[in-house]
Amino acid sequence: MDLTAGHVWVMISAALVLLMTPGLAFFYGGMTRAKAALNMMMMSFIAVGLVGIVWVLWGYSMTGGDGVAQLFGNPFASFGMSGLIGTEDLIGAGYGATFAIITVALISGAIADRAKFGAWVIFVPIWVTLVYCPLAFMVWGGGLLSADGAVGGAVGEAVDFAGGTVVHISAGVAALVLAVILGKRQGFGKDPAQRPHNIPFVMLGAALLWFGWFGFNGGAAGSAEEAGLIWVNTMAAPAAAMVGWLMTERIRDGRPTSLGAASGIVAGLVAITPACANVSPVGAICLGIVSGAVCALAVGIKYRLGFDDSLDVVAVHLVAGIVGTLSLGFIMLPVEGEGGGLFYGGGAGQLVAQIVAAAIAIALSAIMTAIIGLAIHKTIGFRISSDDEVSGVDLTEHAETAYEFGGLGVGGSFHPFADQVVSQQGAKHSSKQNSAQQDVTEGAHS
Repeated sequence: MDLTAGHVWVMISAALVLLMTPGLAFFYGGMTRAKAALNMMMMSFIAVGLVGIVWVLWGYSMTGGDGVAQLFGNPFASFGMSGLIGTEDLIGAGYGATFAIITVALISGAIADRAKFGAWVIFVPIWVTLVYCPLAFMVWGGGLLSADGAVGGAVGEAVDFAGGTVVHISAGVAALVLAVILGKRQGFGKDPAQRPHNIPFVMLGAALLWFGWFGFNGGAAGSAEEAGLIWVNTMAAPAAAMVGWLMTERIRDGRPTSLGAASGIVAGLVAITPACANVSPVGAICLGIVSGAVCALAVGIKYRLGFDDSLDVVAVHLVAGIVGTLSLGFIMLPVEGEGGGLFYGGGAGQLVAQIVAAAIAIALSAIMTAIIGLAIHKTIGFRISSDDEVSGVDLTEHAETAYEFGGLGVGGSFHPFADQVVSQQGAKHSSKQNSAQQDVTEGAHS
């Protein structure tokens, strides 16, 4: 079979989406304290490695094919993707892997500064297997929430073009659950040092996320017309969300911030994800402004409710994911003059379908994440010790630090050539002492 332009576009889109996870690493890494930056970035990078393996072995198989009780696909039907070799289906399989990777990576921002890396390594493949893959099957693979599924057939099929429920709501709920399980950081809400240490990294990460998101939303476009609408909406919604966030900051705090601009962009991207192919550009702008303002206000929820979502995954991904998913019940465009949201005279049917899909995604992610997280926490422990938290998770978990402020020129507790350097320093010190003693002796003689 010849390689078509459509095949090439999906492959390029997959590469764009894969780039989003390193972009997320910069976004999250800059938002942490300096002594936790590498650990935060490693949590994103290890997600690429672990989920990449899971996806090839059984993850992809669980998202399609013949379902088990309409909940998940048979994990052994295409185990190792052996049945896909020699077919064009491998292109779509690779594209799907990048979505699974970034979904679980998003969760990590809620437990910054205090999670054991080994516990995270165990959590990632289990969560992808028990939460992401079943939800992807229910929504996109012909399962429970599809048009032919038990729920979709009863209340109507929910629209989730690129992952409002599958990616952002599920990750946002999981982030909330893990934040509660691990508890608050020391000094949460009181320590002024718990601030982003590198805003340029945050803005670089937001830029990479926005760039990759054109593949995230546009990779599944079925026509040039649909691709054009998706591209414009993916530009307009985050642009408007950034403005909405900054306006909220200006009114509430008196000044707009760089962190707010980066966060607003991400909030708009999250909100437009489920709706990118089904709302007008004007609708995308309205959705962006609303999501930016609402998410900016939602950041304060953690202080009022007392849970420590370190990098505001709940306020951005869960809240914006719900806003974007439910917005389709109001501003979804009619298809060939039929249906659409309430504002287009389509009735409440689509809104009901969106609410039900969001509720199922919330329930599935909350229950399964609680089971997985508590099992890990009660056995090997999910949180580092208080002393390790003070020392910094980079040093205690990885024996390195992001920055070197002096010393031997390397950042961690492991120093290659340390013995030689110490020996050289000792020799210099001894030489200086001998020289000083000689000066004293000569002075006494004189």
